[in-house]
Amino acid sequence: MRFAIKTRPEHTTWERMRDVWVAADEFDVFESAWNWDHFYPLSGDLAGPNLEGWTTLAALAQATRRIRVGCQVTGMIYRHPAVLANMAATVDVISNGRLELGVGAGWNQQECDAYGIPLPPLRERFDRFDEGVEAMIGLLRDPVTTFKGSYVALTEARCEPKPVQRPHPPITIGGKGPRRTLGAVARWAQAWNVIVADADEWHPLKETLVVRCAEVGRDPAEITCSVNVRIDGDVPQEEAISAALDQVAGFTAAGVDLIVLNLPLDATPEILRPLADALAPLS
Repeated sequence: MRFAIKTRPEHTTWERMRDVWVAADEFDVFESAWNWDHFYPLSGDLAGPNLEGWTTLAALAQATRRIRVGCQVTGMIYRHPAVLANMAATVDVISNGRLELGVGAGWNQQECDAYGIPLPPLRERFDRFDEGVEAMIGLLRDPVTTFKGSYVALTEARCEPKPVQRPHPPITIGGKGPRRTLGAVARWAQAWNVIVADADEWHPLKETLVVRCAEVGRDPAEITCSVNVRIDGDVPQEEAISAALDQVAGFTAAGVDLIVLNLPLDATPEILRPLADALAPLS
């Protein structure tokens, strides 16, 4: 089993999040660290602070040396795919090839309404997402990209410098939609992330992904399957880690490849040593 951490950039400070990531960088059991791509908090006071995901990610990439870094996951609706491709290439350069490129179709109506960002109906949103991912891959991979879609148009477009990772940073697609999301995973992704309650909920989704891979001639073993497990910040730390380990055991038995441990909102670096010690025998 492989492990990662995730810190939510809501109701926190840059210094606190930086210190946790820098500390996690010292524990080999954590292969990657993730934040999220939202402009408003998703819990507590929705008028509270929330650090922007990609600018924070660039700074965290520079502050660390080993751990892979990613945004779980970037809402395609928020940025033109060509802009996102340039951002991803730059962060991969900054990190010396440690970027995990997490993307999703987007969903947050509140943020879109507040900022005047269109949130298209679901079908159009996924049409835009598919075109956006394909366009980004071209920009990250090829010297020049021309792409003519219904929503994305590139004409002899360049993205320089290219990312360190070739042909492009690994793409993680997040979500559980059985046809459009898992279909996109089968076509484009090197990793799939989903938030589910337990292995019983995960199993049928994985079976559907296998079907989607067969439809496009893809080996599902090429795709890392990851899920999130929450460390409860409302109970004593030892109890919270123990409960998380129970969930980890269930997902391990189910065949999940990577567990992303969602740290409590007020987490400090001190949580990482006992967590790493508990996970090390399972890695």
